[in-house]
Amino acid sequence: MKRCCIFSGGELENADFVAVNDTDYVICADSGLKHALRLGITPDLVIGDFDSYSGELPESAECIKCRPEKDDTDTLMAVKQAIARGCDEIVIYGAFGGRFDHTIANVQTLRYAMVNGVHAYLEDSRNKVYMLSEGVYELSDEKKKYLSVFAYGGELKMKKLSGVKYPLENAVLNTDFPLGVSNEIIFERAVIEIDKGTALIICSE
Repeated sequence: MKRCCIFSGGELENADFVAVNDTDYVICADSGLKHALRLGITPDLVIGDFDSYSGELPESAECIKCRPEKDDTDTLMAVKQAIARGCDEIVIYGAFGGRFDHTIANVQTLRYAMVNGVHAYLEDSRNKVYMLSEGVYELSDEKKKYLSVFAYGGELKMKKLSGVKYPLENAVLNTDFPLGVSNEIIFERAVIEIDKGTALIICSE
């Protein structure tokens, strides 16, 4: 697998959880560059309209500049570049905090990655967020206390959710009722089997 780490322009004050390997492809989306530079990480690619970053750009990094009048967010452009360059796993740092509309846009970007066959997730010091479609999956607690499962974009039909404090069988989750919030993994791993729909998974402290 080829992993990409994207630094977005949201909040990233506590960065102890950030893990970037030598083999990771690193993309900074606009002001996400400030996070990478603060951590001593040199990106492979910097992309954006640079309406929120005005400092020097790393000479060794490829740079793609675009006009501010565009349909894609800077983070979505970064995800598209990661997919185009053969990455099949994407972690996005700096995706939360600041403007709430950008947080929602980053959640929607997870859906874009998923439908394009790439596993992507948003991560900060307290949360890990990703999406799952039809299939059977094992979920680990990843040292987080809570596991929440939400319907995204319509009905979510689950054959089962096991290994958790509040198991479910043949359950239907809807977008207007948060039945799946604040569950807990009580064994080493939980299992979720999705018959239809998209699940928004949030592991949090």
